[in-house]
Amino acid sequence: MSGLLALLDDVAAIAKVAAASVDDVVAQATKAGAKAAGAVIDDAAVTPKYVQGFAPARELPIVWKIARASILNKLLILLPVALLLSAFAPWAIAPLLMLGGGYLCYEGAHKVAHWLNPPEHIETPLDEKVKDAAHLEEQKVAGAIKTDFILSAEIMTIALAALPPSNIYMQAAVLAVVAVGITAMVYGAVALIVKADDVGLHMAAESATGFMRAIGRGIVRGMPGFMRLLMIVGTAAMLWVGGSIIVHSLAQMGYAGLEHAIDGVAESVAHNLVAIEGFAKWFVKAAIDGVLGLVVGLVLLPVVNAASGAFGKSAAH
Repeated sequence: MSGLLALLDDVAAIAKVAAASVDDVVAQATKAGAKAAGAVIDDAAVTPKYVQGFAPARELPIVWKIARASILNKLLILLPVALLLSAFAPWAIAPLLMLGGGYLCYEGAHKVAHWLNPPEHIETPLDEKVKDAAHLEEQKVAGAIKTDFILSAEIMTIALAALPPSNIYMQAAVLAVVAVGITAMVYGAVALIVKADDVGLHMAAESATGFMRAIGRGIVRGMPGFMRLLMIVGTAAMLWVGGSIIVHSLAQMGYAGLEHAIDGVAESVAHNLVAIEGFAKWFVKAAIDGVLGLVVGLVLLPVVNAASGAFGKSAAH
């Protein structure tokens, strides 16, 4: 009997340790995910545009395709790579972050240039539109997965950098929780956004009260403007996140002058706005990082376009 009681005590002790470990993993994942909030906002704001223009019946399947690829990329590719980098090449994390930040700056600047100088619209014959519908969906999904992969890499790397020193098993568990939790949050929000107009139509047509029908009509009327706002927010977030990643990565590589200068400007402005000092400091830093991201992106535009053109010519030959 005493042996059984001792065994039960051991089991209870192990269970307590396991529960504490789970709590620790969740707590670290929450903190690490919060550090990557900028990239998460960017991901959630950018993705809905890839679903625009498709039939309502295709919206959720497209979101699911992107979400499934996102979680597989995080767990099967990015998580192992992050652990290997942490173990064998921690010096490579900052340069890789800079590459990802540069890509975000380029994408954001590309969208700004597109808005300022939109290409001429060429009408496509109806039969070609029907023929290319499946290819268009494949292209959209592929483009979304590519952008998500870059953002996911940023999220996982930022989360890894935010973790306190620990063993590889704890790092793997925390990053896995971050990967699953952020993917569910981002694509759950995306699914709600892209189906909001359908919900509004249903409310406007089927609700029992005039008040609910009015809300439904308001949702339907408001969604186009909301989607345009979301695209603007997504582009601004790309530039902000890309610029901030470059500045912080430079500091990690020993070139902290730019980061200190930005912090100095933000603190100087915030000091004169005591009532909103915390917000003012964050806003000024985000604004400067965004402008810097736009400048970097505009510099990269002709470089990337020239490289793409040269690569296309060499591939043709």
